[in-house]
Amino acid sequence: MSGFKQFLLRGNLVQLAVAVVIGAAFGALVTSFVTAFITPLVALIGGKQDYNGLSFSINGTRFPYGVFVTALISFLIVATVVYFFIVLPVAHLLERLTKAEEATEYPCPECLSDIPIHARRCKFCTTELPAPV
Repeated sequence: MSGFKQFLLRGNLVQLAVAVVIGAAFGALVTSFVTAFITPLVALIGGKQDYNGLSFSINGTRFPYGVFVTALISFLIVATVVYFFIVLPVAHLLERLTKAEEATEYPCPECLSDIPIHARRCKFCTTELPAPV
């Protein structure tokens, strides 16, 4: 029983559970945003927002391809919203934060290995380096 308790209380399992719960809540948030704002805009442009009724028949068998078209359009809209409203802003934010950090290493002019800024000699090729500025 103690092994099972250790398994449940391990950090990565708890982190995974939190990630799943937050991911589900975030997915619901994005879906509701797309449903409330983006899909009506697409309906204004395209004339329809639900293609579930589209189908064709072959020898009496009905193929409701409209369900797939609606799901495909929803997926593309959600992916576009996630990319432009989440991925790009976070990427720009991370880029700004990493630029703000001061560099601690630079490439050796001879062997191109990363060496500390204040080093006087490369630890890989032992080339003497100019004094740090």
